[in-house]
Amino acid sequence: MPDALVPVKQNAVATTDTTQAITMTIFGQLFGVPTQEVQDVHNSMTMTRVPLAPPEVAGALNIRGKIVTAIDLRTRLGLPAREPGEKYMSVVVEYQGDLYSLIIDNIGEVLTLDAGTFEKNPSTLDPVWREVATGVYRLEGQLLIMTSVQNLMNFLHT
Repeated sequence: MPDALVPVKQNAVATTDTTQAITMTIFGQLFGVPTQEVQDVHNSMTMTRVPLAPPEVAGALNIRGKIVTAIDLRTRLGLPAREPGEKYMSVVVEYQGDLYSLIIDNIGEVLTLDAGTFEKNPSTLDPVWREVATGVYRLEGQLLIMTSVQNLMNFLHT
């Protein structure tokens, strides 16, 4: 099986009335990250624990010869841990010049989202989720919580 599952086009362009996002599922909830913030997507990989790291740091991955810190988004979002041996996926992003792997349950698809369906964070959204969300999109039958790498990684500086 190839190392990279989904090559991400860095030159994808959205008009001012739309945003392109890669969707991902975490504990049954749909999240999105702007396509321009994603480097690569991978299947489950062997992870090495990092002693004394914050709880959100799941470990380190070797991706094409580079050591990449893996951030478990379930832990980051205050959700239950995945079962031992349960498969996951990895979304590689860059943050402040370093590569990080966001550990998620499943990758979805690239969506072009209409600005007319975007809303600011609902007041009922969990405070931790509100911290990482830039807003929400109402899709048919579900809510897409839009995030940014900056918001997801800000715990590293608190």
